[in-house]
Amino acid sequence: MTKSADTHCPYCALQCAMTLTSPAALTPAPQPGSDPVAAPAATPLEAPPVAPLDAPLAVSGRDFPTNRGGLCRKGWTSATLLNHTGRVTEPLLKGADGVHRPIGWDEALELITAAVKTARARYGADAVGVFGGGGLTNEKAYQLGKFARLALGTSRIDYNGRFCMSSAAAAGMRAFGLDRGLPFPLEDLDAASTILMLGSNVAETMPPFVQHLQGARDAGGLIVVDPRRSATAAFTSDGGGLHLAPLPGTDLALLLGLSHVVIHEGLADVDYITARTTGYDALVRSVASFWPERVQSLTGVPASLIRDTARRLADGARHGGSYILTGRGVEQHVDGTDTATAAINLSLLLGLPGSARSGYGTLTGQGNGQGGREHGQKADQLPGYRKITDPAARAHMATVWGVPEALIPGPGIPAVELLKSLGQPDGVRCLFVHGANVAVSAPDANAVIKGLRSLDFLVVCDFFLSETASEADLILPVTQWAEEEGTLTNLEGRVLRRRRAIAPPPGVRTELWIMNRLAEALDAPSTFSEDPETVFEELRLASAGGLADYSGIDYAMLDRGEAAYWPYPAGSTGTPRLFLGSFAHAHGRAVFTPVTPRRRTPSAADAAAAADRAGTDQLGTAMTLITGRLMEHYQSGAQTRRVAALAAAQPEARLQIHPAAASAQGIAEGDYVSISNERGEVSCRAELSTDIRPETVFLPFHFPELESANRLTEAATDPISGMPEFKTSKVWVRPGAGDAHANVPQMEGAS
Repeated sequence: MTKSADTHCPYCALQCAMTLTSPAALTPAPQPGSDPVAAPAATPLEAPPVAPLDAPLAVSGRDFPTNRGGLCRKGWTSATLLNHTGRVTEPLLKGADGVHRPIGWDEALELITAAVKTARARYGADAVGVFGGGGLTNEKAYQLGKFARLALGTSRIDYNGRFCMSSAAAAGMRAFGLDRGLPFPLEDLDAASTILMLGSNVAETMPPFVQHLQGARDAGGLIVVDPRRSATAAFTSDGGGLHLAPLPGTDLALLLGLSHVVIHEGLADVDYITARTTGYDALVRSVASFWPERVQSLTGVPASLIRDTARRLADGARHGGSYILTGRGVEQHVDGTDTATAAINLSLLLGLPGSARSGYGTLTGQGNGQGGREHGQKADQLPGYRKITDPAARAHMATVWGVPEALIPGPGIPAVELLKSLGQPDGVRCLFVHGANVAVSAPDANAVIKGLRSLDFLVVCDFFLSETASEADLILPVTQWAEEEGTLTNLEGRVLRRRRAIAPPPGVRTELWIMNRLAEALDAPSTFSEDPETVFEELRLASAGGLADYSGIDYAMLDRGEAAYWPYPAGSTGTPRLFLGSFAHAHGRAVFTPVTPRRRTPSAADAAAAADRAGTDQLGTAMTLITGRLMEHYQSGAQTRRVAALAAAQPEARLQIHPAAASAQGIAEGDYVSISNERGEVSCRAELSTDIRPETVFLPFHFPELESANRLTEAATDPISGMPEFKTSKVWVRPGAGDAHANVPQMEGAS
């Protein structure tokens, strides 16, 4: 073990900088539990090193532009998982009795090789599937895409980033010709006087981020759009800004209303529109019918607030700087791409993208959500953000990989379709899962679990017995973040180094090693290295000339601490700020794309009528369920639920419900409630709060089994991005646990 290693947090895309040190080298430190980043701060934060007594490494925050030395609770406690007693440290094979027992690596690889060959022989190459993750390093994500297409010969690969950034990515490509979450350094937000944040609760999901909102808050210009009065929305109080609380699913109408005001009150940046955009006239026509009073009737947001918001954004653009930021709350819908497009249209009307002190961006969620979608584990992409259907892209990759172009399969199918195909006659029969816990995180989770159980063979690479791993025929133990080398790309498009600080347990392997051995056993063409730097050098070649060009980046420059924002072609200095001169379309202009609501969402009047009818349905009260995160947990909770301090703070899912709605059903604080629909039933305790709309309930998605929110979400998807409808599900809420146990498949070995 090295004395210390500078690296980055394993959780969200903020990728907070930290140093890992042997506890023996530190003086006693306070135990974790409090957050040094619990509220906006105007100055860099000094955080003491924190070393949980049972952790093999001590964690200390490191000064870096995104986090300035601060970490959230998850970051402070991240090292405790490295020697957790539940760690999987040898391959585990499920027996006929359903119990997983250890086997050797040679036997494990032989079983996988035989399963792949059998599936391909019986059903064809596309009977083998791969489901990747947005937390994998760039090296793993790149080689996983290559492994799927060349070693397995399948087109059936996608990843959990499809559930996270796909709508925003599709909208960015549509408008700008390029998708990078934040096309500017995060520090640029510090000087803004106005920030409009839609569908993101950064105060809980990435707490150190809130430092960058302080300037706008001081100026009274922080505007948060959220159906709940979230921790982030609460920052708008006391003169900090505005909180707009629309009905769930009406963000698109709200954005169209804001654009209407900007156009009809003469607030648009006409010179910018003329010089740098195309499609303006069609946009004007498309928003003509969304005047503020009509939008109020659709969204519940007062017309006066709609006008005030538009005027503040325009004033900020002219003077102190304005930014529009979107998150999953407006993107995880069947119209998520159009909603993100509407946000971009508004930003273009105001002249924000590509300006010196304003901008538009989306907040990437997963640790490598940005890099993970750039280099080939997405169904329709090749490395460098190339389209797999582009003949030039295919020719380039064939040259880099040293294979005939015909060996590279065509496009696959997006994640939801991939999961729906599990075990079907013409679907995937043998599945590899890397860095994902689909049994908890995928929509309509009951159906997903059924699909996993119908497979001929399921291989899961994990370091814990997650709910998905519990379903596996074979579990392969892999390294955790502090045990490996590599790179990740944060929410700014900045490539960062992950450094090894501790040796993995005996018997644990990296995914690169696993792919290397399996490719050899399957007689795959090309090469599959187990050395991360060698893989990154190939990634540089593969990405060269693509939209996400990493060819000018190498480990040496990253180790020197140089900032590396892609695109970074060889010989350049990288691109911290995109679009300053032109956009990525061939004509150099941004594109306005008219959008309009395609589905009927309940209006404010509908919601009021539903509230009046509360309690009349024998199934319970019909309400709209929205899902989201808690500060203490991450994604499916497979990691954070195993951290004692985090689990103690948030040990269970709780349904947030307005007191009026609860009273109508005779539900009191802490009572068990049943939340159900045609897909399943969930049982948990009620948490009464006036921070949520009366017709809406909120449930975190970090918990499994009887508390699993995604047993209720629908697998309907956005037709452009493939994003599932996570945020608005119709449910019935009633007192008591109901019959949830009868409707939920029992999970073997889950914790």
